[in-house]
Amino acid sequence: MTANLGKIDRVLRLVLGIVLLAAPFMSGFGVFEGGAATIISVIVGFVMIGTSAMKFCPMYRIFGIRTCKL
Repeated sequence: MTANLGKIDRVLRLVLGIVLLAAPFMSGFGVFEGGAATIISVIVGFVMIGTSAMKFCPMYRIFGIRTCKL
């Protein structure tokens, strides 16, 4: 896997992932009252953190996007 995420993209994904992981448990939003929204938020949060850690996004590869400098 060749890295295709730049530094700013990685930081934004990490922050968004943390927010998505924390939102169902720390917010009082009604949307998280049901189980589906909580599960989706947690899964997407883990994916965001994982892609940030690996410096690779499969969707970027499919669409030919590259935000890192070579």
